[in-house]
Amino acid sequence: MTMFKHTSFALILSPLALATASCGHAASGDSPPAPAASDAPFIVTEETSYDEPWAMAVEPGTGRIFVTEKGGTIRNYQPASGVEGTVSGAPKVDYGGQGGLGDIAFAPDYETSRMVYLSWAEPGQGDTRGAAVGRGTLSCGGENDEVCRIEGLEVIWRQTPKVTGRGHYSHRITFSPDGQYLFIASGDRQKMDPAQDMSGNLGKIVRLNLDGTPAAGNPLAEQGGIAAQFWSWGHRNILGLAFDGEGRLWDVEHGPRGGDELNLVKPGSNYGWPVVSDGIHYNGDPIPDHATRAEFAAPVVGWTPVIAPGDMAFYTGGLFPDWQGDLLITGLGSTALVRVEFDGENAHEAARYDMGARIRDVAVGIDGEIFVIEDGDGGRLLRLTPPPVE
Repeated sequence: MTMFKHTSFALILSPLALATASCGHAASGDSPPAPAASDAPFIVTEETSYDEPWAMAVEPGTGRIFVTEKGGTIRNYQPASGVEGTVSGAPKVDYGGQGGLGDIAFAPDYETSRMVYLSWAEPGQGDTRGAAVGRGTLSCGGENDEVCRIEGLEVIWRQTPKVTGRGHYSHRITFSPDGQYLFIASGDRQKMDPAQDMSGNLGKIVRLNLDGTPAAGNPLAEQGGIAAQFWSWGHRNILGLAFDGEGRLWDVEHGPRGGDELNLVKPGSNYGWPVVSDGIHYNGDPIPDHATRAEFAAPVVGWTPVIAPGDMAFYTGGLFPDWQGDLLITGLGSTALVRVEFDGENAHEAARYDMGARIRDVAVGIDGEIFVIEDGDGGRLLRLTPPPVE
């Protein structure tokens, strides 16, 4: 086992003066500057670091954090003790570009089933690849329960068709609040047109039973075939997918050059990509704005310049009571933690906290602390807590 020495430091909050485009290009548009950071600073504690972390999940009951690394490994970390552990049984992944090991999520009945879900990029025939989602059971042992293994991992869903390239897998996983359904974000794989093509599941959000079969009552269930999976379509590259406390499903996705989106996801809705966007193509070619096509669902919040989201989580803890129900979105190009407030189905960016590094993922711990993880080699796991009361 490994014990990591914690380091605490106060984060100086400041507004971000500059945001960059989703994939590193300069953003377009004349959006107002990002809101100034609020007067709610937090203390940052450095916990440990990872090699290209992509996702993390908090284990129900224990508060232990499981982290996927793009290269194909899974690690676990116990915040209370600093004990680090290993997780074997991960799938072989197609690593490269945006691809590799992806999301990790504990089943709604995890404390009895021990079931864990993973997503990853897998190879196809020739120079093709696509995302897959699988599930298996987790068992742990060792002196501090830190040696874990995923057993019986089986693929229950795949992106169809597999295509060339290594971008826009999306492959985020979440579950309905009642624990009955599995939702998966399936990106357009940088091919654009498949988001409107109903013969494949690229550019879609799918709703499945927990075993990966299409759920009854989906918008196109009567058509059968792959369309029976679809919950919504017209998506580009979804990197955050979560339900709020009222049971509404939201996603955050990358626009092209400008036009990042926070969407309220409703069944049977078409979100317009690539027909409309509030961004433009990377080569400068225009795309009609959402406002020009009322038949497409428009974003609730849009960003130009972009925030380049990594993931998101609704805050449900007690340490930051003023943030109860707010959405925390991690920023890659914007190197920030973005906080969004809601008024029913309306929302607005309330504050942006400069973290000084690309932030890949965010999770709420069982004690109400916020964990964020940096992107890339040596990406640090950071714990955010309120400052001491004077």
